[in-house]
Amino acid sequence: MYSKSVQKLIDIFSKFPTIGPRTAARFVFYLIDLKDEELDEILNSISAVKRNIKICISCFNPFEGQGMLCEICVNPSRDKSLLCIVAKETDLNSLEKTKKYKGLYFILGGTVSALKKAEVEKLRIKELVAKIKNQPEISEIILALNSNSEGEATTLYLERLLKPYISTNKKITRLGRGLPVGGELEYADEETLSSALESRK
Repeated sequence: MYSKSVQKLIDIFSKFPTIGPRTAARFVFYLIDLKDEELDEILNSISAVKRNIKICISCFNPFEGQGMLCEICVNPSRDKSLLCIVAKETDLNSLEKTKKYKGLYFILGGTVSALKKAEVEKLRIKELVAKIKNQPEISEIILALNSNSEGEATTLYLERLLKPYISTNKKITRLGRGLPVGGELEYADEETLSSALESRK
């Protein structure tokens, strides 16, 4: 039985994505063993992230800087006719590393395993629809979601949802071959992602 303070921190770490109680316990005991200056560095870094990071009002990408838009959204060289929808921030970062995509992004905030109202409401659906309606220059919407059951369910949902907003000068595409079935964008290598972008359909 762990002490109250240790158990409390284990419970907090267990809320992190993909982290179970055993891994959370390892984190806690790792922190306990750190020197004071090392622990202070971690605490200061967490405080700095909370203090300095803002969320872009256009694509919802976390960023550090001036204004309300991230460096991607304010970059005049980005192709504003392309909008790539990703599930999370790490997916955006993975696609950026390929240096093959020059358009804009929208971070959906996750995927859904079933189209239940409670799950769908967690996604930025209203914000996405508003963005597409208010930016007529968008001519291609790229659904860049994971090649697993949740990603596929979300992709099908978005295709149906966005269909009324697709006209002769707009189209919806998906990432093409390259991503293995069941694979996640976050863990795909740059060459695989580049291939998936280039062969989108």
